[in-house]
Amino acid sequence: MTIAEREPAAHTTDAFHRGNFWLVQPRDAGHRAGMDALMLAAAVPSDFRGHLADFGAGAGAAGLAVASRCPEASVTLVEQSPEMADFASRTLQHEGNTHLGSRVSLLVADVTLTGKARSEAGLTQNAFDFVIMNPPFNTARDRSTPDELRRQAHVMEDGLFESWLRSAAAVVRPRGGLALIARPQSLPQILAALAGRFGSAEIVPIHPRSDAAAIRIVLRARKGARGALALCPPLILHEHGHKLSPRADDVSNGRGSLFGD
Repeated sequence: MTIAEREPAAHTTDAFHRGNFWLVQPRDAGHRAGMDALMLAAAVPSDFRGHLADFGAGAGAAGLAVASRCPEASVTLVEQSPEMADFASRTLQHEGNTHLGSRVSLLVADVTLTGKARSEAGLTQNAFDFVIMNPPFNTARDRSTPDELRRQAHVMEDGLFESWLRSAAAVVRPRGGLALIARPQSLPQILAALAGRFGSAEIVPIHPRSDAAAIRIVLRARKGARGALALCPPLILHEHGHKLSPRADDVSNGRGSLFGD
């Protein structure tokens, strides 16, 4: 059965970037996109104009956020799950995304494939200028759920960062970019998987409030670069109550880069 032939699942249709793009996403199952996807997309420089792959794209939030903010970028949404790929397909067909449609495509593929199998799936060597990824980075203990689709989207398997970053290094061109979002406790595994592949890494810690510990990190690096690791000023999500800080509001609505470029 093709994506187009699948029975439509219960869904919502949600506006992002103040209505500049729309997402068709599951109502009660799987992964629903939010601030993580928008912060990840904001790691891409505002003047980016190359070909970007969104690994583990889900319904397409991060990739579409890049296309929304970077008018000369082209984006390939890469998603393994047929169910989530169906949502991504419906997202691309939504009339509110017509202005982005010519620059965004969908590839149903497993980013953990290697060698010839990866290329045959459509993830060819040096095909992209930038890769972004929001991998499942929670432990099973942290995100216990009976919903298999949600488990796939949220729960980290052993060796996940190694396999995802290996594929990113294979498909991105030399000196091309990488950005990922994860929990701070995953940093040792991430740095180990970056070694020999990506360098000149920059990290923005994400804090819910100025007096709270970081709950996310957004890391950006370049393939083959050898610069030192840099810890950048943090993003504080909330200044008063639940209202987003001005900088977080700009990031969430596509009005600026997380790294200031």
